[in-house]
Amino acid sequence: MTQWFRPVVFVTLAAALSACGIFSRDTSEQPAELQDFDAQFDMRTEWRVNIGDGQGRHFNRLTPAIDGDTIYAAAANGEVAAINKRTGELRWRSRTGESIRGAVGANQGLVLFGTRDAEVVALDQLSGEEQWRARVSSEVLSAPRTDGRVVVLQTVDGRLYALEASNGQQRWVYESTVPALSLRGSSSPLLSGNLVVAGFANGLVAALDVNNGFLQWEERVAIPQGRSDLQRVVDVDGDPMISGGTVYVAAYQGNVMGLDLQSGNIVWGREASSYHGLASGLGNLYYVDDNSHIVAASNSSDAVVWENDDLRLRQLTAPTTTGNFLVVGDFEGYVHVLSQVNGQFVSRQRIDRSGIRGGILAEGNVIYVYTNSGRLAALRFQR
Repeated sequence: MTQWFRPVVFVTLAAALSACGIFSRDTSEQPAELQDFDAQFDMRTEWRVNIGDGQGRHFNRLTPAIDGDTIYAAAANGEVAAINKRTGELRWRSRTGESIRGAVGANQGLVLFGTRDAEVVALDQLSGEEQWRARVSSEVLSAPRTDGRVVVLQTVDGRLYALEASNGQQRWVYESTVPALSLRGSSSPLLSGNLVVAGFANGLVAALDVNNGFLQWEERVAIPQGRSDLQRVVDVDGDPMISGGTVYVAAYQGNVMGLDLQSGNIVWGREASSYHGLASGLGNLYYVDDNSHIVAASNSSDAVVWENDDLRLRQLTAPTTTGNFLVVGDFEGYVHVLSQVNGQFVSRQRIDRSGIRGGILAEGNVIYVYTNSGRLAALRFQR
């Protein structure tokens, strides 16, 4: 096994630090230029819809959500829309007037989002009409989740809330310690049965009983190291992922780990630094590190299967898998498709010069891309 806890080498990011609200990126090295390759197939645009001002002026990552045959997306200026995922037909559009910071969650009849003014809002999935809103302690920068019984969400001040799905009443709240500095963002909690799993800015991952908030286990994914607060940033910003009874999670300046869902015991791990969520497929775990290198690691041995650094410093999105392919977006609005087998490029298309920060969604041979300017597009792989 690889030694899990790494010595910290600080790498500046194109991300805002929440404590000081500034952007910091090492400009001594420029992002990699794209190289030509022989494409195996094209991506055909099936439809596109514009939604408000998209990600807005802040470093938001407003990833859409799919539920059934509908895709739901929110813009920073308060616009929320429901679109038929097959045809692109607009089913409803709600101009809430809110400053939306947290990506949408959609399930069990609700569309959920968090606001700059520390509120969680629930809309009806069929009509877009507001069902309830609840006050929390601070900004919500990630998507709330629901299983129909409870809504869970994380706030930027390190609290994990559970609200009643029927009316937004608080069921319980869990508090974590927040370091002096952290990346601007937070992961979305994961619901599995009677457990809710969440990662925090202090490098810890915790599982709680969804009914009462009692702590079931916690595990550290990264240990703060270094003399300065910047060097000690160990955020778990990417969403946890479950595969085969194992929770996979990544930490910035820390590690990528697999934890047993029921006990929290470490069952897999390797040194890595990432502020994204993960993807899995073909027996591999895929992650994008803080230099925008794409890594495939075996989920049975932690050995690196392949690594692609051709997109270095291009501020990639979290990876998404579909079929035998891996998909990422970048800061110039390109969608890159790679083979899961060897990490080689198989297709590429530019969607929008404004760039892509939100995660890419995939179903079969169709991917859904939401650009920074607010363009939501469905692209079909076509040989």
